Amino acid sequence: MTREQIIAQVEKSKIIVIMRGMTTEQLINTVEAMYKGGIRLVEVTFDQSKKISDEQTAENIRILTEKFEGRVLVGAGTVMSVEQVELAHKAGAKYIISPDAYEPVIKRTVELGMVSMPGIFTPTEAANAHRAGADFVKLFPNSEMKISYLKCLVVPLSHIKFLAVGGVNATTIKDYLDAGAAGVGVATSIVNKQLIAEGKYDEITKLALAHTQAAGIVD
Repeated sequence: MTREQIIAQVEKSKIIVIMRGMTTEQLINTVEAMYKGGIRLVEVTFDQSKKISDEQTAENIRILTEKFEGRVLVGAGTVMSVEQVELAHKAGAKYIISPDAYEPVIKRTVELGMVSMPGIFTPTEAANAHRAGADFVKLFPNSEMKISYLKCLVVPLSHIKFLAVGGVNATTIKDYLDAGAAGVGVATSIVNKQLIAEGKYDEITKLALAHTQAAGIVD
């Protein structure tokens, strides 16, 4: 896929589901369940504490990319080094998401043909990330601000595509999209660890469907 095609898919599917600290089997089962609920974008996060090695994270990205090819776009999350960008690229990741806006990460992401989604919190950070080549900017932690803050960013920075990450769920997702977010990142409101531990993947599908329906997403 080209970068333009990936960007178009993100804008169409809108919801990126963040998956953290899960076994390979849980990842596969969860993505399958979410796909049935209309989710088409997932993020597998690197563990900066290294309890899960970067190589294992990359391997999980590779497995999901191959298994869900043509159905789900897989990206890497919590990416904070050029080395992690390169590992994710080799594994087949289509986009790189970070909690910060580190210019070398942004530039290497774009060089390798992936879509860049760095984390920002202020207008200055958003503008600087965009100037460095970011395709989207991730407002994080979005949960710490009112929706009106997003609106205040979007109006003067209308040339920048914002992703609201943190505090988004099936009840609030439409509000964030209406406020100008190009998409959102969600985690526990779909990836319920207790349901996953109990193998209740049908319930995960229901949670995913609640989000996609609330967002008005049509596959």
